[in-house]
Amino acid sequence: MNYLVIAVVALLVSILMIRGALWLFPKWGLMDRPHKYGLKRAPIPYYGGIAIVAAFIFTVLIFLKLDFKLAIFLLIALGVAMISFIDDRRGLSPYLRLLMQLAAGVALFFGGIFVTAIPNPIGPEIALGNWMLGGVAIGSLLATVLWVVLIMNTMNWVDGLNGLPSGISTIAALVMFALAVKPGIHAVDQSTVAVMALILGIVALVFCFHDFYPAKILMGDTGSMFLGFVLAGLAIYSGGKLATAILVLGFPILDAFWVILRRIFSGNSPFKGDLMHFHHRLQYAGFTVRQALLIIYLACLIFGVLAIFLDTGQKLWALLGLMATMAIFGFIVVILEVEKKRQKR
Repeated sequence: MNYLVIAVVALLVSILMIRGALWLFPKWGLMDRPHKYGLKRAPIPYYGGIAIVAAFIFTVLIFLKLDFKLAIFLLIALGVAMISFIDDRRGLSPYLRLLMQLAAGVALFFGGIFVTAIPNPIGPEIALGNWMLGGVAIGSLLATVLWVVLIMNTMNWVDGLNGLPSGISTIAALVMFALAVKPGIHAVDQSTVAVMALILGIVALVFCFHDFYPAKILMGDTGSMFLGFVLAGLAIYSGGKLATAILVLGFPILDAFWVILRRIFSGNSPFKGDLMHFHHRLQYAGFTVRQALLIIYLACLIFGVLAIFLDTGQKLWALLGLMATMAIFGFIVVILEVEKKRQKR
């Protein structure tokens, strides 16, 4: 498999798709509405996720043979993008979006892509295939659905800063690619995962150059939901990358858990959006948008690199280290917020 050729083709296709969107979307009226959010700037192309979806699927079909498993994966991903596009255009209720995510997880499971075991840092991994109900591995089904819902929402929620979901996706996908091609550690062929991860990483990287603050194009839920689904699927497509995905995406995943818990304990719906994500708190503490982006990129990159070289048990211990790091960083951010408020008095 010539990965250099795949990367170059993915690069060219991505540039073509995104440049095409920048040219065509203003003509088609596919623009954002900055005035709706009190922003004083000219509208820019929205729904850039369409370009991400088109570039990824088109390039995948060039280099991979379409078997049943791959066809199901791409069809579900396309369905996620289409429903998310409707959400971007018309607005769907949070419960309909959740139903879509649940359906995507169920469809992925019955398409033969599912979580087979849960990593365990203090012993053998926890196999899920033995928990049967009506001939269905119910433990595996539940784990798959929860994983898909978690990662889709995680990627959707980090879309509060231009360039954050595309940057995180670039790092996560390229880490999965590096792990997939790492010799001597896989019992199952990883070439399909390697190709898709490389393509996704290149597509996300090209988009990141266009939506890094200040953005020239926005991906919308069409892009963030699609990226979340594909990353979730790649982590379990051929097994062996769940712990890696948890580690490289640990920063935004922990932020998602924190936001959900805070909303619940505050008496609010966990589906009701707010401006209290970690990337927002960095800005409140005085960091610029670009500084906040680079801080989160760096955290994902450091733990992503660790994920390539650590074994499964070590990765989960590293995740505990990430939790401690994020807690310390959060404490520092709170101190900076308090100091900033004190100086304004």
